[in-house]
Amino acid sequence: MNTQSDLRTISALLGDALSQFAKLFQNEVDLAKAELGEKVQHVGWAVGFFTAGAILIIPALVMALFALSAALIAGGWSQPISYLVSAVVAAILAGALFAVGMNRLDARNLAPRETMRQLEKDKDTVKEMVR
Repeated sequence: MNTQSDLRTISALLGDALSQFAKLFQNEVDLAKAELGEKVQHVGWAVGFFTAGAILIIPALVMALFALSAALIAGGWSQPISYLVSAVVAAILAGALFAVGMNRLDARNLAPRETMRQLEKDKDTVKEMVR
């Protein structure tokens, strides 16, 4: 009789442990969804910065480059050299914009760190429960 009671107790404990593990796993899935949603939003903002930069910089840059070229020509520079200097300035500005966008898309910033840390804790917790 005592053995049967012990088996029911072990069975109940095992059932409780499995139930808690299932709840824990569901919580981790929910955490991962939330964190990945946040990362997707982060990527969305980066794409938005790329787009806004590309759209807004073009007319402003064209006018600024014309003004720079005109100023250089008025200062005695030849037209080809003035336009080349303006093109180099434009390339530097474009490089800076793309660098900002790429920095925001860095894989280290997009990794779901919180979920990974929590999964490590859960793994340790489950190991302790099994012992």
